[in-house]
Amino acid sequence: MMDFKLTEKSPKHFAFEYEQEGEKLAEIEWIQHDNIMDMNHTYVSNALRGQGVAKKLLDKAADYARENDLKMNAICSYVVAAFEKSEAYNDIKA
Repeated sequence: MMDFKLTEKSPKHFAFEYEQEGEKLAEIEWIQHDNIMDMNHTYVSNALRGQGVAKKLLDKAADYARENDLKMNAICSYVVAAFEKSEAYNDIKA
């Protein structure tokens, strides 16, 4: 089970991050304004590629959106592709 940490990088700039031994290995970032999360960056280190980590990050952010009555605006290419591929996120699309 991966433990993703919610981080406020600066006002209205948030991320779920995954760290191991102090090194950031994966993250999904967004800028929040009103009830919209602008999903602008997804990063997964080479060490974790191919393990579905980006999807786990997106699912964590999607759960956060649902719990806080937020909608997601897909900006980064990964989130855009995930939204096109799956109907699982239709309820939170901005």
